[in-house]
Amino acid sequence: MRRAVCPGSFDPITNGHLDIIERASKLYDVVHVAVLINKNKQGLFSVEERIALIEETCAEYSNVQVESHHGLLVDFCRERGIPAIVKGLRAVSDFDYELQMAQMNRGLTGVDTLFMPTSPTYSFLSSTLVKEVAAYGGDVSHLIPPTVHRRLVDRIAERAAR
Repeated sequence: MRRAVCPGSFDPITNGHLDIIERASKLYDVVHVAVLINKNKQGLFSVEERIALIEETCAEYSNVQVESHHGLLVDFCRERGIPAIVKGLRAVSDFDYELQMAQMNRGLTGVDTLFMPTSPTYSFLSSTLVKEVAAYGGDVSHLIPPTVHRRLVDRIAERAAR
């Protein structure tokens, strides 16, 4: 079976993430979506909420599995026998950083990284930007799945009410 992982924080998942996951799901028998945990960052959504949102938005892809992981991505890959990491690239600036990561991962365990150019529609998109625009009342409904949009608006309202 051909297996790959699409890693990220997914706080929250965007249409850009979904574009890469969908395309990877057509190339691989199993695509693991790894929600990476960074204890130094306080997310808007808990890891469990992010997993639930990804599972809901990726439900139509029967070969996508969603899990969380704390630690090195290559350890996640080694534990599951995953030989490939699939990463979306938005711009040349992404490539500079991602190339270093890919070379480090390959050197550590032999796991290869495949870069997929993001659809031009989403080339500017990041979870951070979506959260920032939404927090100031901007319309991001066209940038994230409807379920995610509802949860994002609700979460921002909850935080504002505190």
